[in-house]
Amino acid sequence: MPRSTTRTRWRLGLATTALLTAAALVPVPAHAETVTDYAVTLDPAAQGAQIDDTMYGVFFEDINRAADGGLYAELVQNRSFEYSAVDNRAYTPLTSWTVDGTAQVLDDAGRLNDRNRNYLSLGAGSAVTNAGYNTGVRVEQGKRYDFSVWARAASGSALTVSLQDAGGVLATARAVTVRKGGWARYRATFTATRTSSEGRLTVASSAATALDMVSLFPRDTYRHEPNGLRKDLAEKIAALHPGFVRFPGGCLVNTGSMQDYSEASGWQRARSYQWKDTVGPVEERAVNSNFWGYNQSYGLGYYEYFRFAEDVGAMPLPVVPALVTGCGQNRAVVDDALLKRHIQDTLDLIEFANGPVTSPWGKKRAQMGHPAPFRLTHLEVGNEENLPAEFFARFEQFRAAVEAKYPDVTVVSNSGPDDSGQIFDTAWQLNRDAGVAMVDEHYYNSPQWFLQNNDRYDSYDRSGPKVFLGEYASQGNAFKNGLAEAAYMTGLERNADVVKLASYAPLFANEDYVQWRPDLVWFNNHASWNSANYEVQKLFMTNVGDRVVPSTATGTPSLQGPVTGAVGLSTWATSAAYDDVRVTGANGDTLLSDDFSGDASRWTHTGGGSWSLQDGQYVQTDTAAENTMVFAGDPAWHDYDLRVKATKKSGKEGFLVAFGVKDTGNYYWWNLGGWNNTRSAVEQAVDGGKSTLISKAGSVETGRAYDIQVKVRGRQVTLYLDGQEWGSFTDDKPAEPFRQVVTEDDRTGDLIVKVVNAQSTQARTAIDLGGARVASRARVTTLAAAPDAVNTETGTAVAPVTSTFTGVANRFTYTFPANSVTFLRIRQR
Repeated sequence: MPRSTTRTRWRLGLATTALLTAAALVPVPAHAETVTDYAVTLDPAAQGAQIDDTMYGVFFEDINRAADGGLYAELVQNRSFEYSAVDNRAYTPLTSWTVDGTAQVLDDAGRLNDRNRNYLSLGAGSAVTNAGYNTGVRVEQGKRYDFSVWARAASGSALTVSLQDAGGVLATARAVTVRKGGWARYRATFTATRTSSEGRLTVASSAATALDMVSLFPRDTYRHEPNGLRKDLAEKIAALHPGFVRFPGGCLVNTGSMQDYSEASGWQRARSYQWKDTVGPVEERAVNSNFWGYNQSYGLGYYEYFRFAEDVGAMPLPVVPALVTGCGQNRAVVDDALLKRHIQDTLDLIEFANGPVTSPWGKKRAQMGHPAPFRLTHLEVGNEENLPAEFFARFEQFRAAVEAKYPDVTVVSNSGPDDSGQIFDTAWQLNRDAGVAMVDEHYYNSPQWFLQNNDRYDSYDRSGPKVFLGEYASQGNAFKNGLAEAAYMTGLERNADVVKLASYAPLFANEDYVQWRPDLVWFNNHASWNSANYEVQKLFMTNVGDRVVPSTATGTPSLQGPVTGAVGLSTWATSAAYDDVRVTGANGDTLLSDDFSGDASRWTHTGGGSWSLQDGQYVQTDTAAENTMVFAGDPAWHDYDLRVKATKKSGKEGFLVAFGVKDTGNYYWWNLGGWNNTRSAVEQAVDGGKSTLISKAGSVETGRAYDIQVKVRGRQVTLYLDGQEWGSFTDDKPAEPFRQVVTEDDRTGDLIVKVVNAQSTQARTAIDLGGARVASRARVTTLAAAPDAVNTETGTAVAPVTSTFTGVANRFTYTFPANSVTFLRIRQR
C-alpha cells in the first residue's frame, strides 16, 4: 500500500451485532403513479459484461499485527526470543517476557538451528512469564490449549508450566520432564478453568535449561490446523466468499534488503518478504523485521496462505519482489546474480504450488501435508514501485521466465502507488506497450473522490491489459465511507470486462497495534468486529451475479460554485520558513499581504508544530510534527492569486501551501516534496479525507528559496513554481450520490438491482425492467445508517436488514432510504 507521509489515516470504532427491524430501514414503496426523483431503466435483452467468479477478493498483509497477534493463532508473543532493535527501537530479545531469577538470551553455537539464532538460557530455580498480546493471553473456560517448547538440559530438568492471571489460576499446571541431552520438543495440554483476557504463561525450571519456541495454541483453530488460524478472524474472511486471496503484501514485499537470511548475507533482519523463508517446520523458518515496525515470525507463511485460500474457496494470488524497493525507499537493486536468484525463486514458488510430488518443491509441499497441487493461476511481481522504468525492466525478465516454463500462469504487473500522475501514466504506457495481461492499481482517496469517479473505467481500452484493483479504500470506517465505496463498486461491476479483480485494503487491524487506518475488520485478543465497510463488501461479494444487465439512471443535478476558501501554510516532518505572502483578487485588489515584519496575528494555528517569527520570516521548527497548518483570510474568497516564498530548513519533506481552505478538514494544498521528498502533488481534503488531483515526481532542496504561485479561477487552478507553470487542474466532477448497477444470477435467474443512495434524503425511483417477466415479490437487503455511524466492539450501527417487497412489476416505484445501499433480488419467470 502507498506509504504517504501526508495521507490522513482514520480509525474505525469497535463492533458487535444488533438486529434492526426491517420497518426501520426499508420504506413503504410509493405507488407507480407517484412523481419520482430518479429513474432506473434496464435493457435485459442487451449483452452486458460477464463477471468472473473471482471478481472480488481480499488482500492480506501483515500490517496492524494482522498475522502474529492476529490471524495466526499463536498466543505467546516473541516465542523464540528473536525480537530485536532492528524490528523496533524499543525491542529487546526479552520483550513481552519477565524473568524471576536468572535468564539470558544467547546467540551462540548452542542454538536450536542456524535460522533460529536466539535461545533462552534459564537458570536453576528460575522462571519466565509471557504477557501475550493486547491485555494478555486469552483463554476460555472449558477449552483446550496446546503448549509446546523446544528444550535441552545438560543433566535433565523438570519444567513447571502454568497459566494464571491477577485473579489466580486459569488451568491446572503441567509438569514437563526435559531429558538429559540435546534439543527436543516437549508438549502439554491445558484445559482452561476460567475465561480471561489477561492471562500469563509461566515456564519454571528446576535446573539450568535452554528454551526456544515457547508456544501456546488454542486447540479450536480454523479448520483445526496444528499451526492454525484464529477462528473468528478466519471465519470473517470465509463469510465474504472471496474469489481470491492476495498475499503477503504490500510494502512487506518490496522493501528492505533483497538478500536471503544466511551467514553469507550477515543474517540480515530487514528483508523483503521471500517465500522460501516461510515454509518448512516453523522452528526452522527465518524471522524478519516487519516494515510496519515490529517483528514477524513467519509462523504464518506461504504454505498456510495457500491452505487458507483453498479452505475458503479462493484463488491464491501471491506477490513477489521485483528488486525495486518502494514505499518511500525507492531504490533499484543492481545485481544480476541476485535478480536471477529471485527469478528462480519465483519459478520454484510455482513448482511448490503446482508441481507434482516427484518435483523438488512439490515434494516439499507434500511433506508439509498437501500432496495435491494448490492450482496457482495468477502471480504478481512487484508492488507500487515509484521507479516505473527500472521496475518494468526487471518485471519483463520475471514475466519471460514464467511464461517460458508456465505459460498458463498470468503474471500481474502494477501501476505505482496512486490513481493518476506521472508515475501512473508511465507505468501504464509500459504495460500497454508490452502487452501485459493484467495491471494492479492502488489508491486511497476521500469519499468524495469515489463518488466523483464512478466512471473511471468506462473509458479504459477494452483490448488492453485488464485491471486488478488490488488496494483501495475511502479513508475512513464510518458508514459514509462504505456508501462511497459501494457507489464506486457499481462502476467496477459495470466495467467487469476490464476490472477483473478487486480487493479492499487493508484487511485486519489489532486495535492496540495500528499503523494504518481504515481497515476492514478490527479485533483485540478476545473479540473481533466488522466495520461498516466490511458490511458493504460482504453485500457485494455475496451477491455478485454472473453478467451485467445494461441499465441507465437519471442523475442528481450538480450545484457547483467556484473554489472558495482562505489560504494556508503547513509542513510535514519538516522545518520550513515562509515569507512575502500575498493574495490578490482577480480584479487586482490586495486581499492579504504579509511580509512578517510585524506579528503573525492574521494567522490561525490549527495543527501541530511550533511557529514563530524569525528574521522577518514565519518559521515552523518542529521536524517531527506531521500537519502544522496555519491559515489566514476569508473562507468566502474566490478567484484569486496566492504567492508565497518558501525555504526548507531541515527534515524529511518540503512545503504544503494551502488554498480553498474552509476549515481544518476541507481544503486543497500543494504538497511540494512530499512522500519523503520524492513527489509533488495537489491534494484535496474533504471532511478530513484526502485525494490526489495532480501528481509529479520531484524533490525540494534544503536552503533554497522557492517562489510559489497558485492561480484560482472558478474551479480551474493553475500552479507556478519559480515563474514556470508546474501544472493545472479543473475540479468540476460532480460527486454523484445516486448510483446503480444491475446483474443477473445464472443459477437462480434473479435480477439483482443494486442501488446506492449516498445522500440524506430518500430517493423515490421509477424502475423499468425493460419487458422482463418477473415475480411480484423481491428479496430486499438494506444497509442504512447515519453517515457518521461506525461499528464498535460493543455496538453494531451498520448491519444488513432483510425484508420482502411485494410490489414488483415490469414497471414499479421503490423509495430507497437516505444513506443506504439496497439490493433487490427479483426472480424472473
